[in-house]
Amino acid sequence: MPTLLLIGASRGLGHAMAAEFITKGWHVVGTVRAGARTPLHDLSDAHPGWIDIETLDITDSGQLHALRQRLAGRVFDALFVNAGTTNPDPTQTIGAVSTEDFVSLMITNALSPMRVLETLAECVRPDGLLGVMSSGQGSIANNHAGQRELYRGTKAALNQFMRSFAARQDSARRPMLTMAPGWVRTELGGDEAPLRIEDSIPSLVNVMLTKLGRPGLEYLDYQGRTVPW
Repeated sequence: MPTLLLIGASRGLGHAMAAEFITKGWHVVGTVRAGARTPLHDLSDAHPGWIDIETLDITDSGQLHALRQRLAGRVFDALFVNAGTTNPDPTQTIGAVSTEDFVSLMITNALSPMRVLETLAECVRPDGLLGVMSSGQGSIANNHAGQRELYRGTKAALNQFMRSFAARQDSARRPMLTMAPGWVRTELGGDEAPLRIEDSIPSLVNVMLTKLGRPGLEYLDYQGRTVPW
């Protein structure tokens, strides 16, 4: 049974990814932040033996290294980091964003996902998939309208960091993926988003599974189309 290590699986897109992967016959180790019960706990109860739950706040390096110790000896077929948030007022131009919000969002959306990847990649088999959840708004080439400027900037930074990471890997063997899930109606995406979770995630998971057999880094959307960097 192939196994996915899914970082950020408590609700929304991450929870939907976990549910979709188990329908494909994958075992999922999903992380949630410590505290209240989450939809991932309900999914685990409904599918005994298919989901293991670990706790992690990706911005806490101590928790990250503790997770690495708990996973010692395990080998995964794929590692995907699903993490991201937005600033309190996404309509702000970059000049109006507070330093505190800038630093917080850059740590959450760009630095922390890459720290997770750097720390946990050795748990994945040499030809296993490494991926991060980016956004179509991280594309510099496609930015014709502005808006959500800080969020865009953090996702563009994540894409750049991922390219640097990929340049240090064995690209002849290792499939790597930066995913754009589309604008989805979730707590983060809001009610105006045109896509439902069921419009995005089943297709996104199929894109990931297809990518397993194709080494190198790609920036793809949920339909498998290449997104310009």
